[in-house]
Amino acid sequence: MGIIRRKKFVRPVKKKLARINEEIRAAEVRLIDADGAPLGIVPLSVALENSNESGYDLVEVSPNAKPPVCKVMDYGKYRYEMEKKEKEARKNRKIIKLKEIKMTPKIEQHDYDTKMKKIRAFIDEGDRVKITIFFKGRMMAHKDLGHKLLKKIMGELEEVVKVEKPSSMQGRQLTMVVSPIKGK
Repeated sequence: MGIIRRKKFVRPVKKKLARINEEIRAAEVRLIDADGAPLGIVPLSVALENSNESGYDLVEVSPNAKPPVCKVMDYGKYRYEMEKKEKEARKNRKIIKLKEIKMTPKIEQHDYDTKMKKIRAFIDEGDRVKITIFFKGRMMAHKDLGHKLLKKIMGELEEVVKVEKPSSMQGRQLTMVVSPIKGK
């Protein structure tokens, strides 16, 4: 038997939000002190001295500016606040999904009513709905029935939805995408 080697567990590295202290590469920076007062454009060495005297870190807040904006602050506190903001933004984000409802042009009334209730439920949740009417066998000769069905559906939903993608034939399927009206 050979030697069994285990893979080492590698702890995921947290990404850095900004460059700090000696990681800053610019020759000159626009410096803001710990109180938030701008000190103007200074050489990096002066900015590092200033941050060391105050006991805080020099954090590159805006690296894309010319010259980069650096602020004297507690980096740990800054990182904590930024992660907290990011977490809050993730929590408030609404993910819009695309739901699909399939039917045939020869759908019975009860089945139609059930599908319409489902479409309304999806729209009320804020999701987009793809309505697909599929044709089997000889139904392809009566595409007009599919278009009539889509018009009937839109007639019932016109006050709560807007057409995102108009009806189009894709092989044996007639599809249309609708989405809720924002104000409703």
